[in-house]
Amino acid sequence: MIRYGMVIPFLGAGASLAVRRTDREAEAGPTYLPSGKELAHVLAARARPEFPSKDAYDLDDLAKVASWYVTNNGRQTMRVILHDLLAGEYERSPLHDLLAASPKPQLIFTTNYDTLLEEAFVRVAKPYDLVVYPADRAEAANAVLWWEHGAAEPKEVLASTLDIDLESRSVIYKMHGTLASDLRWDNFVITEDDYVRFLAQLASDAAVPARFYDHLEGRNFLFLGYSLRDWNLRVVLHTLRLARQEAGSADGGASIGWAIQHKPSPLERALWRARGVSIYDVPLDAFVEQLAAA
Repeated sequence: MIRYGMVIPFLGAGASLAVRRTDREAEAGPTYLPSGKELAHVLAARARPEFPSKDAYDLDDLAKVASWYVTNNGRQTMRVILHDLLAGEYERSPLHDLLAASPKPQLIFTTNYDTLLEEAFVRVAKPYDLVVYPADRAEAANAVLWWEHGAAEPKEVLASTLDIDLESRSVIYKMHGTLASDLRWDNFVITEDDYVRFLAQLASDAAVPARFYDHLEGRNFLFLGYSLRDWNLRVVLHTLRLARQEAGSADGGASIGWAIQHKPSPLERALWRARGVSIYDVPLDAFVEQLAAA
């Protein structure tokens, strides 16, 4: 189905962290992206005044720590720290290379800030457009940032009017912002207020371009690197399911696709199932290896 462009990949944090290794020599240093927990710990350590809790429940929560940091130290300072942490040369996952090798143009949703997917497309000279939710640009309300293939800077386009050809080349849609080569265009949905604002925009059809919703008809999502412990993802799933129903999907929106998640909890199984997603208990790297072989 991927080969025929009938699947919409939806990439979560696990898609970028699948290559993390535990056997590297300490002096060599990591070549993998920091996790959300690690980002939270860095921001907590650099916050002034110091983050007021040592409880892992609070300290590991990136949205909570980022909210504290922004309130006390400013958003621009946080964006510079995040840019420095995320802009290194990191290893891509085989998943990124597999998606870039697809013969059909794809619409790929991701909530990751990193640029590993874009790098995979560049490596094989595969053209793509980049569309980003502008979390850090208040003046771009109800709009998205659109980098046409090869463009150095984006256009601000209303989500309701974005006219983009999804048949001629792939489109990467970054729902939670992105790291950019130019700090001016960095955008991060990261604080608690950011998530509330994004979900409000999502509910009013101002976060996801209408053209993307039209593209859902007859297609299924493939969720890779996600856990449903994240409440805002559950809201996104609900919205996508309603969009499929409105698009007139043949199954009435009852099933919206599949999720690959290793060792899901009973609660996560129930949450996926209730949202019309069939879950498969497979390590992501093993799934990608078998999919590539097929």
